[in-house]
Amino acid sequence: MADSRTVMPRHPLPWAWIGMAAAVIPLLLVLASGLRRDPRALPSPLVGRLAPPFDLQLFSGGRLRSAELRGRLVVLNFWASWCVPACTDEAPALQTIWEKYRAKGVTVVGVNIQDREAPARAFIQRFGQTFPAGVDPRGLISIDYGVYGVPETYVIDRSGRTVYKYAGAVSEDLLAPVMAPLLKTR
Repeated sequence: MADSRTVMPRHPLPWAWIGMAAAVIPLLLVLASGLRRDPRALPSPLVGRLAPPFDLQLFSGGRLRSAELRGRLVVLNFWASWCVPACTDEAPALQTIWEKYRAKGVTVVGVNIQDREAPARAFIQRFGQTFPAGVDPRGLISIDYGVYGVPETYVIDRSGRTVYKYAGAVSEDLLAPVMAPLLKTR
């Protein structure tokens, strides 16, 4: 004959609940703090240091060497024609920055990476880009800058120091506050 008594499940001791909470709460706090960070704000060991020198073969012919840009504020943008939508989103903004800030001592430079020449040239034409742009065929410039992917943009001050890095599509609203204090110093 079966025992008709019901067996009640054992409840964990209160200290077990406290132990679980003590383990879970710090984990949740770490995760929550990570959610507040901008995922595009990748740390860069270059910020605050002299920017690596570069020698860029321009699509328009000739070369552009970073040494030629000393005394100017440089917006160095790494891009590719296949980078959709981020590179296509930022392309008009980069042209606007070039047109608006060129007379104030800003040079926008586009560095095309991991791309083919014909699509890259078509991209430049499509967006009417008139700022200096060239190709990094062996990826040496992007390696020197520690580029994770496209687009990535660096702001280099007049003395050649990297002052800002942004991964993702940039806009004038994003870059103007970075450039403003640098444009005031002469």
